[in-house]
Amino acid sequence: MPAKTNPRIVVDAWALLAFLQQEEPAAARVKSVLESAERGRCELFISLINLGEIYYIIARSKGTSEADSVLEDLDQLSINVIAADRPAVLQAASLKGIHRLSYADAFAMAAAMALDATLMTGDPELIALQGVVRIEALGLEKPGK
Repeated sequence: MPAKTNPRIVVDAWALLAFLQQEEPAAARVKSVLESAERGRCELFISLINLGEIYYIIARSKGTSEADSVLEDLDQLSINVIAADRPAVLQAASLKGIHRLSYADAFAMAAAMALDATLMTGDPELIALQGVVRIEALGLEKPGK
């Protein structure tokens, strides 16, 4: 019997930002996956483009020193960063040309496809592509609940 491989999960900027900003219930689910990756129970990935997206979003709202600090914290986690090499760029560009999604989202989708992984996101543009790629849809609590 072949050895069982750990599940592969790609997180996008939406998922990690929900975790960083403690937006529930998404934050709890992302935390659980981060803990599983730390224990070697899954392999966790993010595209370098999506990591850059997190950086610029934080830099805009809280400044570059906070963005630098968050990046240092993320570097300590068990998340494999996928480089934006020529094949990844062309795959993302192809997906962007076919589907209605942001260019950064196309990198998350391309990474999930290349790794045969599940894409963890709460982004409606990506959730709408369930079936093109495996999606684990994250949600947020509605105000007033």
